[in-house]
Amino acid sequence: MLARAKTQISLIAAIAVSLALQPAGACTGIMLKTADGSFVHGRTVEFGVAIDSSIAVIPRGHAFVGKTPRGDGLAYAAKYAAVGAVAFTDVKLLDGLNEQGLAVGSFYFPGFATYAPVTQANQTKGLSPGDFPNWLLTQFASVGEVRGAIERGEAVITPTVIDHWGPEAPPFHYVVYDKTGASIAIEPVGGGLVIHDNPLGVMTNSPSFDWHMTNLRNYITLNPLNAPPLKIDGESFAQLGQGSGMFGLPGDFTPPSRFVRAAFFSKTAIPARTAQGGVEQVFHILNNFDIPVGVSREVGDGVVHTDYTLLTIARDPQSLRYYYKSYGDQTIRMVDLKQLDLNAREIKLVSTSQQQPIVDMTAAVK
Repeated sequence: MLARAKTQISLIAAIAVSLALQPAGACTGIMLKTADGSFVHGRTVEFGVAIDSSIAVIPRGHAFVGKTPRGDGLAYAAKYAAVGAVAFTDVKLLDGLNEQGLAVGSFYFPGFATYAPVTQANQTKGLSPGDFPNWLLTQFASVGEVRGAIERGEAVITPTVIDHWGPEAPPFHYVVYDKTGASIAIEPVGGGLVIHDNPLGVMTNSPSFDWHMTNLRNYITLNPLNAPPLKIDGESFAQLGQGSGMFGLPGDFTPPSRFVRAAFFSKTAIPARTAQGGVEQVFHILNNFDIPVGVSREVGDGVVHTDYTLLTIARDPQSLRYYYKSYGDQTIRMVDLKQLDLNAREIKLVSTSQQQPIVDMTAAVK
């Protein structure tokens, strides 16, 4: 019995170490509604290792073939053009916005993602975890269309190893938005795809989305209004500074804590007047989730992995503008789909590795 217990403990420890040594991402997503009725959304992109990222524009008609462990999977051509972020050299949009205002984001989901085994029957519907958001963005115009396609089983996500993403299939779950403000979370669980309504438009990482929504009940006392003075035996105790209504808000970088902060920051923000103002507000709110190098790290085999915010992204599905800034360049940059030739023959790429200059203003104050 003791030997069996030791074996079980060793197995649990091995699993824990295996999960801990993954370069886990700490991405955070939010959605805002502006005073004019527009919806804007955005997210941070974090990872524990350096990722060579670019902004890509995929034109209508571009052909793709999904990857599976057994070879080629689902073949499809882009019905809609899209813009978004890609990693390394494989042009699959891990985050993006299409010409119909549909947006999709991949979020790391370690320890919980379980993909469909590849069979002869489902291989022609097979997609890698990186193919899936690319397929959604190039095929569908609304959350309703996405939901219908998944419920009909038009595609499966297979445990496919992706170049540069490690020796195993990267564990992802996904958030989807459209221009009406509808949003869902899609999670690969038990070999199938589980859809959760996402009324708050918030997304982080593990555990599952429904767990995060339940966890919010632990924080229903949080309030953007300052607490009034408390009188005890004739003595008045007033707050020492602003923000007492948010006392107890979790401040660490774990996914549950970031989910709580993202929910309360986004839903207590005073709405901007327009979508453009909403985009600026998205960046300000997501600044609260910016992870500097070194504050969240782990060591495996003598190598230090430190999560940091590679990209911060905002999307305006009304104007079809895709905004981003990087760790090395905090300048907000934008790609406008309406100004591009969406029937172009080739995918266009621009690197996100710019380095922000420091502007010397000394002469202005001499």
